[in-house]
Amino acid sequence: MFEARIDRKVFVAPDGTRRQVLRDVRVSIAGGEVIALLGSSGIGKSTTLRILLGLDTAFDGAVQHRDWRIGVVFQEPRLLPWLTVADNLRLVVTDGMPQPDIGALLEMVRLPNAADLYPRQLSLGMARRAALARALAVSPELLALDEPFASLDPQLAAALADVVGRWTRDTGAAVLLATHDLAQALQLASRVLVLAGTPATLAADVPVPAGNDAATRAALQADLASRFPFFTANGDGLPGASLTD
Repeated sequence: MFEARIDRKVFVAPDGTRRQVLRDVRVSIAGGEVIALLGSSGIGKSTTLRILLGLDTAFDGAVQHRDWRIGVVFQEPRLLPWLTVADNLRLVVTDGMPQPDIGALLEMVRLPNAADLYPRQLSLGMARRAALARALAVSPELLALDEPFASLDPQLAAALADVVGRWTRDTGAAVLLATHDLAQALQLASRVLVLAGTPATLAADVPVPAGNDAATRAALQADLASRFPFFTANGDGLPGASLTD
């Protein structure tokens, strides 16, 4: 079990101004769960994710978990420009980990011919897919995704969401997905957490019923959109909305 309590997170500006961005956020994740962290753009999803991953320790609260192996996809791909795609994937595999099948990983994210390319030869969408393959290369027990399908066309984004879903079912790993896209979240998640307010707090923790067919997703989408108007105001996850930022 992965558990976190964020009592308060404050940003301090260069002029000394303090702004509280998070309060009273509780998150728990069990193996096999897919947790979607939702909220409007700028609400604090990435900050919450960084705290949960131990990348930001300047907060009031605590994060407790066993020594999970974690794979992360950030908003920016962060590929090392002097390495090929294949070498970027190999770089994250440390001693004692099984060597990944680079070809199979790149095939999974629909980059079958990219192993010998350098990041400068990739489009942003291709680089995002390579970053997903890199996160999977460590065989993570927790896969953390921060807006992973931005810059992808809707069809490809949906296909890669299916890949992540199948991978989760096959491995029993947990997934934490930060996104502003409600439809995308409901495609993948077993639970939906919604951040809202100023400062942001956990305003909803909604289980997604097993089976998650189109009718179920539509009903949940309508309910959440009615409860949280920013989904409608921003077009986030509503029919016809883009999956790009």
